Amino acid sequence: MSKRQNATAAPGLLEDYSQAFDDLFSKVSQRAGFRQYLTGLLLGSERNKTLTGLVNSEPVVGAQEARVQSLQWYLSESTWDAVAVNERRLELLLKSAALRPSENGALVIDETGDRKDGHKTAHVGRQYLANLGKIDNGVVSVSSLWADEQVYYPLDVEPYTPAAWFEGGKANPGFRTKLKIAGELVQQAKQRGILFRAVVADNFYGEDRTFRRSLDQAGIGYVLALKPSFTWWHYVGDIGSPQEAALVAAWTGPSQPGDWVGVERSFRDGHREQWWALEVVAGPFGPERSLRCEVVTTDPLTLPVLTTWNLITNLPAPGSQQAADSPLAAADLVELVRLYGLRTWVEQSYKQVKHTLGWADYQVRSDRAIRRHWTLVCCAFTFCWWQTTLIPHSEESSPVHIPALPEPPESQKKRRARAATQLGLAASAAPGQSLARTLYPAQALVASLLATPSSSTLTAPS
Repeated sequence: MSKRQNATAAPGLLEDYSQAFDDLFSKVSQRAGFRQYLTGLLLGSERNKTLTGLVNSEPVVGAQEARVQSLQWYLSESTWDAVAVNERRLELLLKSAALRPSENGALVIDETGDRKDGHKTAHVGRQYLANLGKIDNGVVSVSSLWADEQVYYPLDVEPYTPAAWFEGGKANPGFRTKLKIAGELVQQAKQRGILFRAVVADNFYGEDRTFRRSLDQAGIGYVLALKPSFTWWHYVGDIGSPQEAALVAAWTGPSQPGDWVGVERSFRDGHREQWWALEVVAGPFGPERSLRCEVVTTDPLTLPVLTTWNLITNLPAPGSQQAADSPLAAADLVELVRLYGLRTWVEQSYKQVKHTLGWADYQVRSDRAIRRHWTLVCCAFTFCWWQTTLIPHSEESSPVHIPALPEPPESQKKRRARAATQLGLAASAAPGQSLARTLYPAQALVASLLATPSSSTLTAPS
């Protein structure tokens, strides 16, 4: 048997990380492609993460270069399994004590859309793209993400295929709604043994009874959002929505909050915010019911749209009969606010995988190539967390010494400073180090990864 050939080593710790995947690639060209793709994704985003951009070639005119064609073959035609690569990525996370999911975290479910022209790309169609807030031509994917107050990373992603791609449309057995895909992603997380306190998602999932019922039947807790317009059946004159319950709840002011409970949310940058939570007791909801509804806001008097949450949960209230009978651990208002607050991680994740790692920059059409690109983006994202667990604190806090670049003209310096601010690069970098182009470690991305969401504490009424 001939000796297994080694691919050209990737920079620094990225080589150690890549070696954990080597046995999943049967050819040296595949192992080299994996390293080259991750290296390109982790570079700064002055260029799009297209195939030409990943190998530092010119757009369009450089597409026929051998190095571009080689990476194109690796992504579209080469024989490697993206599912196996993603499983290995998750194995690395589960092996790390610092990154391993804990039962205090949340499983965040969300979908995102990427605008794409034409009609030949797999899964493309005119559909609602949530991040654009309108209907446009594009590709939508549903993803699961694990998060706690310190760490967050993607688990799985599945494309949503519009009904127009299927013979018979929605009646075709192969058609899956976004809600069905979301349910499958939750089950995949459970089958892997991923621990989480509850499933967290926005009102698209919170208002769907079938999705909630599937979680109830599986014994999975959830904290989901509701639209402000959400209502339930009620007699005329009775409370019929969370907003009505909030408007009639006793509130005199912070010193006499009445039915409202103060929740202080503390953030990583040191500032604190006072929020207020109300347990809705009306219709099908209440602490002694199987379903609970909460209104959480910064101002119980005006209920501002941007800082008011309407939540629905199956987590029982502490001290209730439901808590005694339910297999789910009880959660007070502070815990519910904490759990739903973790959903902000998915928005932060989108900023990094889309703006920095090039989630939507692929220029391929096949389903297999798109899935592979997404998998490799997730691998690059995971590397940024993985490498922090291996570097001593003193080394991690000190930048790597590399030769300084020539001093650019003033106009270029200003443009670079503005670009660094937009990308969330490390603000403490010494001039000329160009951290976006160093990979030992990936300081540029890690610096932005460390901005965590809030935690919540109870404020007793005075």
